[in-house]
Amino acid sequence: MRRLIGSLVTTLFLAACTQGFTEFPISEDRQADLPPNVVVTRLDANNVGSFSQQRRVPGSQTVPDSQVWNYQIGVGDILSIDVFDHPELTLPAGPMRSAAESGFRVQADGSFFYPFVGQVQAAGRAPEQIREELQTSLAEFIPDPQLEVRVAAFNSQAIVVTGEVNTPNRQSLTNVPLTLLEAVNAAGGLAPEADPARVTLQRRGRTYNINFNTFLQGGRLTNNPILINGDTISVPRRRIMDAFVLGQIVAPATIDLSEEDISLTQAVTRQGGLADIRADARGIFVFRNHGQVINVYQLDTSTPTGFVLGTRFMLSPNDVVFVTRSPLGRWNDTISAILPSISVADGVTTLAE
Repeated sequence: MRRLIGSLVTTLFLAACTQGFTEFPISEDRQADLPPNVVVTRLDANNVGSFSQQRRVPGSQTVPDSQVWNYQIGVGDILSIDVFDHPELTLPAGPMRSAAESGFRVQADGSFFYPFVGQVQAAGRAPEQIREELQTSLAEFIPDPQLEVRVAAFNSQAIVVTGEVNTPNRQSLTNVPLTLLEAVNAAGGLAPEADPARVTLQRRGRTYNINFNTFLQGGRLTNNPILINGDTISVPRRRIMDAFVLGQIVAPATIDLSEEDISLTQAVTRQGGLADIRADARGIFVFRNHGQVINVYQLDTSTPTGFVLGTRFMLSPNDVVFVTRSPLGRWNDTISAILPSISVADGVTTLAE
């Protein structure tokens, strides 16, 4: 889709260059000759602020249970239980068997069998609680039993990371808290097209929006929640948010607005500024669609004041910045060549969204 928009913009640029030149100032008579849905406005110190649109930063929702973690044993976990000085009560791992292979597996009913004690309920409990229960039960057979209970294999709880990460995966939860940042890193990190400002977290049937950028850039801890069993993290693809700088510019190009706010002056200067000989500094235009209305903003940069005003005019997605040629010529020819291409490009972007 980006290539298609780029092709339309290239067509716009070539068509505009072959048309007549621009006449200034744009009079009311000449505006009357334009289609009724085209509104031309000359930017000045009094109105420039009202036409500037700051990039909207996505908000975040508070995720419940996001800063506390206490692992609870579940079905499928394997427990390793060591009773000190009583090896007969400890399943031997042996040289060819790991603790996970020789441990006590929590069955479907949430319990496991232990010698002398019988069935022990484990699901939903912490290892410390099971240790205390076994210690009390074994005291009937062993004086002052000392034992340790730990999870040898964490099989019961997991989260899923999907979307624009390098290796989408399923990650088991352990007794060490797993944060959103750690989960994304364990999934290979963010892909180049990822949009961390619009991450979603599905938890217990609800979906929460998380602006992960506010943590990455500002350290906001609430936007780096601790994950719990069943969480699904989805990292979306970054939306296309382009503006186009065309006409008598040293390096016409597409400008990416998805990462930061960019002013009209920044967009022009980043592309090398105006072409010294060919450009008419009085004729920097910004074409912007507002539904059925196309607004055209004119900035006169023949004096440094114009570039100062341009720092207060923030570009919006799909804006087309066009710098006219010198000497002066016909405004209507230029705008007539540009308007159809802008409408088509805007329609294509709308379909893409």
